Amino acid sequence: LQIFLGALAFSFFAKGFSGSYMKSMSSQIERRFEISSSIVGIIDGSFEIGNLMVMVLVSYLGPRVHRPKVIAVGCLIMSLGTFLSVMPQFLMGRYNYERITVTVDNSSTSVSACSPTSSESHPVTDATETPRAMKNFGCEKTTKSYLWLFVLMGNLLRGIGEAPVMPLGVSYIDDFSKEENSAFYIGLVRSAGMFGPTLGFLLGSFCASLWVDIGLVDIDTISINPKDTRWVGAWWLGLLICGAVSFTASLPFWVLPYSLPKEGENENLKISHLPVQGDHCKIDSPAQPQLKFSEAVKDFFPALKKLFGNPVFLVYIFLTILQYNSIVGLITYETKFMEQQFNVSVARAIFLIGVILLPITILGMFLGGFLIKKFKLHVTDMAKFACITFIVAYLLNLLYFTCSCEVLQVAGLTVPYSGFKHLSTPKNSFMAHCNADCSCKLDQWDPVCGNNGITYMTACFAGCKSSTGMGKNMVFHNCSCVEAQGHELGNSSAVLGQCQRESCTKAFPYFLALQTACAFILALGGTPTYMIMFRSVSPDLKSFAVGIETLGGRVLGGLPAPIYFGALIDETCLKWGTKNCGGSGSCRVYDTKAFR
Repeated sequence: LQIFLGALAFSFFAKGFSGSYMKSMSSQIERRFEISSSIVGIIDGSFEIGNLMVMVLVSYLGPRVHRPKVIAVGCLIMSLGTFLSVMPQFLMGRYNYERITVTVDNSSTSVSACSPTSSESHPVTDATETPRAMKNFGCEKTTKSYLWLFVLMGNLLRGIGEAPVMPLGVSYIDDFSKEENSAFYIGLVRSAGMFGPTLGFLLGSFCASLWVDIGLVDIDTISINPKDTRWVGAWWLGLLICGAVSFTASLPFWVLPYSLPKEGENENLKISHLPVQGDHCKIDSPAQPQLKFSEAVKDFFPALKKLFGNPVFLVYIFLTILQYNSIVGLITYETKFMEQQFNVSVARAIFLIGVILLPITILGMFLGGFLIKKFKLHVTDMAKFACITFIVAYLLNLLYFTCSCEVLQVAGLTVPYSGFKHLSTPKNSFMAHCNADCSCKLDQWDPVCGNNGITYMTACFAGCKSSTGMGKNMVFHNCSCVEAQGHELGNSSAVLGQCQRESCTKAFPYFLALQTACAFILALGGTPTYMIMFRSVSPDLKSFAVGIETLGGRVLGGLPAPIYFGALIDETCLKWGTKNCGGSGSCRVYDTKAFR
């Protein structure tokens, strides 16, 4: 039993580890495959679909199968799914982020982004011509744009593999441990599993700060940093580790027996003397006689009717569905939100969630359970307690509206090119008189920050005529649009990357504190609410009630939430990236107010 407990705790750890790692990598995957947030939501939901496909079957067949072996197979399927998700990295070739091609003057030290129309007679040096040749070159590779389906399939397999771990593991402990110990053991296993998500997020944070093609590309030649919305971290590296961990988790289960002598019995008998057949008979006698299928179905509908005839249980199910929706939606897009609102790199956002939010949540859950035990709370007391925590959390949530942050100022997108009337057509509101003769390409995004604090979509839109330096340190000079905004001539330069929003970076610690408080209070009310369900249904329906609750929460919460949250977030996008062959990629700039 000790070996089984250790193995189960490690498999709980493994599933939490890879699950949270996948969650933390959602924005990296979105950019690597150039897909929208709603597709990321579908990839995320595929895990739930896989889980639900086999969950009911596994729970029903539970005692009739060789449980340790089924768990072992589950862990193997999990690791297989994780390795399948990594495949695209080796099929896709290198990641080429969007950037403008700059023309080189004869002097070869100065590079110009804005090429006046007169230079169209030399097509080689014209900034608008070069990408077209590149486009066709890049296009042969993008037949691979559906490679995200590998990640989706891998996630589906992970869901299938994870399904048996919890129900079979918990029932195995319950069958072969002393009654007074089983709750304690199950608590131990679950709390050991809680370290998984924390480490998963930490690994995610580390991988997100490494460049995606690490080892293949000289890092110094990359002109963007992890705060850039085109940055893609080494998302595949952590998946290899997660796969290895899941594989390791499956190993001890292969050697465990079909059944164990119940704890505390047979302590005088040496286990080696037990005849093998006797061992099998032992489990068969206490186990319920196997029901015929027709009888099981006959029992099913009255049980369902009895559960849904219970008003407390009904209210509880509605509550669960609503909470699943808000929490899953929040967790899935939290890192993206922090990045867009507060100018934090995704790697740092993931790190903070792993180090601050998760441990606080775990603490809240433990404390909730402790309070019930300490004050011997009755059902009505637990309901009152939960109700108070939810109301407080709701009121705290209203404070999010004060965590405001100005929208990124992008010339022609969120602020006008001041001092200039826009050219008539709305499509060309990016064009102004100061860059009208630059022949810029409209669909590019390689932002530069003018020294007036305004971001321009490319150096070309800023009207920059010359530049110094290479790679990340490139500085553009003589930018006519920056000049036009009240800077005296000659002082108008721009650097690569979006402008930093100072006030947002200042507001971030407050946001984090608020988030931590909300997470703690919600977690505090989580345990009592869960207990209300147990106390309000009749004992013979407990496991069925848990099944219905999980099913409802997942089908109506865990599955749709990432998809519709993603679609709504896509609505607030101001500028979409472009793929090599045209067509929109992932979002580059959001309207932060609408997003919030």
